[in-house]
Amino acid sequence: MKKLFFTIAALLTLCSASYAQAPEFQTIKELPVTSIKNQASSGTCWCFSTLSFLESELIRKGYKGDVDLSEMFVVSKAYQDKAEKYIRLDGNLNFAQGSDFGDVIEVIKTYGIVPNSLMDGLNYGENRHMHSELAAGMTGYLSAIVKNPNRRLSTAWKNGLTGILDAYLGECPTTFQYNGKSYTPASYRDEIGLTNLDEYVSLTSFTHHPFYSQFEIEVPDNWRWTKSYNLPIDELMDVMYNAIDKGYTIAWGADVSEDGFNRQGVGIVPDVAAVEQAGSDQARWVGVSAEDKSKQLEEMRKNAPEKVITQEMRQVAFDNKETTDDHGMHIYGTAVDQKGTKYFIVKNSWGMTGTYKGIWYVSDAYARYKTLNILIHKDAIPAAIKAKLGIK
Repeated sequence: MKKLFFTIAALLTLCSASYAQAPEFQTIKELPVTSIKNQASSGTCWCFSTLSFLESELIRKGYKGDVDLSEMFVVSKAYQDKAEKYIRLDGNLNFAQGSDFGDVIEVIKTYGIVPNSLMDGLNYGENRHMHSELAAGMTGYLSAIVKNPNRRLSTAWKNGLTGILDAYLGECPTTFQYNGKSYTPASYRDEIGLTNLDEYVSLTSFTHHPFYSQFEIEVPDNWRWTKSYNLPIDELMDVMYNAIDKGYTIAWGADVSEDGFNRQGVGIVPDVAAVEQAGSDQARWVGVSAEDKSKQLEEMRKNAPEKVITQEMRQVAFDNKETTDDHGMHIYGTAVDQKGTKYFIVKNSWGMTGTYKGIWYVSDAYARYKTLNILIHKDAIPAAIKAKLGIK
């Protein structure tokens, strides 16, 4: 998912005007999650969300120890893999901070994982993640390497990239002591129970590929070309509700650039156009200041219903680039508001921000409209849908 440096100006406060007063949420079901983390000024939501999801999976499976996995171990290894592919493709690959859920799965399968206390990634004089300089440095370095000035790549270029990563994020441990035991990243992965990562699958819902098939979602951050199973949107939503009901959480990839996804902790799709058409015309705004117009729009949106989302609307938004691979989060529960509207409870990676201290409530309509893909345990999928997909 793309790096998101949101500002208040970029996320208009109009976005949740249908809740001028804070909505009241009643939890239907809430599953265990680990503590809220903060990706800060780094485009690593894909890693924070996937590791949060896997930490909840370990809890679900009965792991009894403390679990706080190192995001920056994964980020470092992913960058090294991405750089090799970037060079092989002569620079025709998106070498940027974003990635997707499948990247995390592949890194852990290949290299293992370490506790966050052994590699917090803050090796550059900061107390929060700030990756702009790191990303710029790597991009400049690889831009020079891909030109192949010696007409043959040296044996040193990979070590050069690793040196940059180690300087910023710290060296990836090869062996370490933890809680009185010796581990490698692979043995620690196996010890905590992440031995079968093939049990996790990505699901999506778009009509430009056949339903019940797999395809590689065509977004730049899917640089590993991870495949997702394609479902009609109603069935994808059935999977999501079934998962929470049966005790499985969900890694959720979505577009959060909509006005309806705000900084206070709510994601909705208000049908503002319908309200505006019913109560105003262009002449209404003649001579009205921008501030007054904003206030009047907020008043109109207070009782705006949500849009009814269709498969076609999803596809149009993806095709015209209104839905992009913005952000990865972690769904771990369901709730309803005072109007009876259904919501998913979402753990974000922006620290203890917003009304709900790092938690977002995302409506059914928003999830239907703006979900790019989900990562889920295959046993969370209803049997009938699983059979259609050919998943054993």
